[in-house]
Amino acid sequence: MSGHSKWSTIKHKKGAADAKRGKLFSKLSRAIMVAAKEGGSDPVTNLALQNAIEKARSYSMPKDNIERAVAKGTGESDDGSSYEAVVYEGYGPEGVAVLVEALTDNRNRTASEVRHAFAKNGGNLGATGAVAWQFERRGVVLVATGSADEDELLLAAADAGADDVERDGDVYRVTCAPEVLTSVRESIESGAFTVESSELAMVPKTTVAIADEATARAVVRLVEGLEESDDVQDVHANFDIPDDVLEAVAR
Repeated sequence: MSGHSKWSTIKHKKGAADAKRGKLFSKLSRAIMVAAKEGGSDPVTNLALQNAIEKARSYSMPKDNIERAVAKGTGESDDGSSYEAVVYEGYGPEGVAVLVEALTDNRNRTASEVRHAFAKNGGNLGATGAVAWQFERRGVVLVATGSADEDELLLAAADAGADDVERDGDVYRVTCAPEVLTSVRESIESGAFTVESSELAMVPKTTVAIADEATARAVVRLVEGLEESDDVQDVHANFDIPDDVLEAVAR
């Protein structure tokens, strides 16, 4: 289990704990609204909406919130907002590649916030295409280890088209192609395994090893600084930090 995967697991646990603060639900709602606006209100035929809803559910977002977000996205309930997807690319300490996905109704505001976060935390905002080639979009399902026999989970996931199953502490990480994420999650659930989250992520093709705690802390500070923006949906980075160091700096 490489450091970037460990970090995403830590982020999910922290996000689940902080979900009631409202900020996370606001970001999840925005993603649902944009997906519904662009592809319609039916998650069966709208893969982006299906994935946005699945992610919201993994953070225990109430059904009413999800339905309101879909209605706003399709114009059934107009809140006066119009969001668009924007991607920013840059570098962190030690040349770590950073990919920032945002949904915004004001490009100038978002660009300023992202640029400031990079500059404040030892990074540099790059040009379009600078680092995107270093990542690939994958489906990721986290499954509680207490509910799963690894061999049985592997069979259930593989039958639905999953590529890999790895253990990370108290969860198994199942990865798959984006188009089979829903079928993989459903296959796992049908086997009575406990799914903790199911979402799309940008997974790095190669990683940058970060060995010392000071640099690791700087990298994590950059990622968290970018995530502070209300417009930023997800931050992906290709660092590989040893588990013990990562857990120490992420407290």
